[in-house]
Amino acid sequence: MGPRIALPRPDSATAGHRCSFVAVPLLLLSFLLFSPSGSDAADTLTASGCSVSNVGYLTDLAKEYERRTGIKVLVRGGGSAVGIEDLRSGRVDFAAACRSRSSGDPGDVTFIQVAWDALVFIVHPSNPLTSLSIDNVREIYAGRTTNWKQVKGPDLPIKVFISRSRQGLSGVEASTNAMVLKGREPVETPNTLFLASTGIVEQMVEMTPEGFATTGITSARKRRVKMLKIDGISPTVGTIVRKRYPLKRPLYILLPKPPKPAARQFVDFVLSRDGQQYLRSLNVVSLLDVK
Repeated sequence: MGPRIALPRPDSATAGHRCSFVAVPLLLLSFLLFSPSGSDAADTLTASGCSVSNVGYLTDLAKEYERRTGIKVLVRGGGSAVGIEDLRSGRVDFAAACRSRSSGDPGDVTFIQVAWDALVFIVHPSNPLTSLSIDNVREIYAGRTTNWKQVKGPDLPIKVFISRSRQGLSGVEASTNAMVLKGREPVETPNTLFLASTGIVEQMVEMTPEGFATTGITSARKRRVKMLKIDGISPTVGTIVRKRYPLKRPLYILLPKPPKPAARQFVDFVLSRDGQQYLRSLNVVSLLDVK
């Protein structure tokens, strides 16, 4: 069993704080009800979930939306499983996910596709390797390829980083299992490390010359990592759109039923031509790009 690293996830400000209620004088109560801070809270949306989405587009999109509307959108990562659990418990107004609905997901949550992503395999920039085959990747996850020299890389052990939160499979792990490993679980070796989110996985590869991981192109392009080619095909927006690079997958925003009106309006903006063109400007594969 490989070591598991699960970094603590801070709760949202409202979920982590517990207040004891005491009698409040009428004048003070009136001040609290009608103070400007109450209106500020009404103009704020909260979200969590898929780290690929958070790093890749959602944080930038939130800033753009606030610039256009004045409505703040506070987002954090943690993984698709965390986002779904936060949405289920009412801690957030919407969530981001980089996997499709599964049988264990709550029925009162709507999955709305907003963009496209693709799985990519990443290594440290110092690794001279440039390309792997899908079979090479399967051999790494099966524990049969354990040194980079076995795939014409440096003579270093392969350290495999996998995102797996306490709530269950991450969006990247679920997609990897379905699209690459064909339903088989990765074999745990002494050099397999499970981490709390894909964001942490990417950061570990940035710091580890022997590192290897699967993530999404939407966030990997913002990291100091090398994205490997698959059978000589580079992962780019162009190769994904032209269907030359495989492993394309959807990115979702999740809303509860019924959604908060402001959250529905945010999603409507993301799906609008303006919103999709803004995603394009971030070098994200938009819904306009893939027919």
